[in-house]
Amino acid sequence: MLKKVDESFLHHTVKQMIKKRNNFGAVLCVEQVDNDFSWVGAAGNVEEDDQYFIASVTKLYVTAVVLKLRSENQLQLEDHIANYLSEDIVRSIHVLDGVDYSNDITIKHLISNTSGIPDYFAYKQSNGKTVASELFNGKDQDWSLEKTLVLVKKLKPKFKPGERGKVNYSDTNYQLLGRIIENITGLNISEVFQTLIFDELNLSKTYVYEDVNDTKPVSLYYKSNAVHLPVYMSSVAPEGGIVSTAKETMIFLKAFFNGRFFPKEELEELKQWNLIYFPGQFYYGIGLEKLWVPRIVSPLKPIKEILGFWGQSGAFAFYNPERDVYFTGTINQSSGFGHSAAFKAMIKIIKSIS
Repeated sequence: MLKKVDESFLHHTVKQMIKKRNNFGAVLCVEQVDNDFSWVGAAGNVEEDDQYFIASVTKLYVTAVVLKLRSENQLQLEDHIANYLSEDIVRSIHVLDGVDYSNDITIKHLISNTSGIPDYFAYKQSNGKTVASELFNGKDQDWSLEKTLVLVKKLKPKFKPGERGKVNYSDTNYQLLGRIIENITGLNISEVFQTLIFDELNLSKTYVYEDVNDTKPVSLYYKSNAVHLPVYMSSVAPEGGIVSTAKETMIFLKAFFNGRFFPKEELEELKQWNLIYFPGQFYYGIGLEKLWVPRIVSPLKPIKEILGFWGQSGAFAFYNPERDVYFTGTINQSSGFGHSAAFKAMIKIIKSIS
């Protein structure tokens, strides 16, 4: 049996997560199944049960839905997206060097970020500014799929769909996946999440953010500034619109890795890794991320895989199979310093139970 995590050590660790400048609050939930151990703690301006934007951790919920639909034979990863989307959406979404590859794109290309379709969030618009920079500077605006497509179809794709060894993180891919899921199920994406995941797991504090007057999620920060983006967050459900708590994200994370939504043995299929350098450095598989952990971090007792997902908000949901330990929470800092602090905390905890 593995050594049980020490609670006083965890209290110290979560406090350390907010030591870096502009990390104003953190919540951390840790569970170790082998020892039947569960702990949640918070520091700074965030409480243990606070609801927060999980941001791109939402994409792991999309993975669960896609694989569940596949298990029900409602789709296959190799299916072309043109089978599920209107001609207006697909037309000219991927034109590279004069060749239109739009009809070659598959669901697998979208969910593995190997489509080559540009990321609307990180690309410069005609005004020279990225959508991300405008949002973080307080310009709250809707980015629905229709608006996204107007921008993306003017941009040059990064590579051919499925080009060997190529990967590009793109929120656009997940907006398209959201529409595909809606067209297959006949439900809007919030209803899909509610029916297939939230109700299934009895999650009472988890929901898709849709009401611009909803102030339940804790304030999100970019560097030293609180960022209020209700219009934007209500428009991006499939790429990052879920609100949850650390405890309820933990319930989902454990369900994901233990066969609740799709056969557990299919997890190995998701581990088709490509190394991504932006945003951040990590491996991307099929709807799943793996943290890049240098061997020197723990040379004698390798940490091995840490699997799950990051959120732009500083949210995280990861699992280390080697120690059978799960992590969820947020630092609510979008600048990248939140991710760094969360990574260090997870590594410290994993090493403490080696």
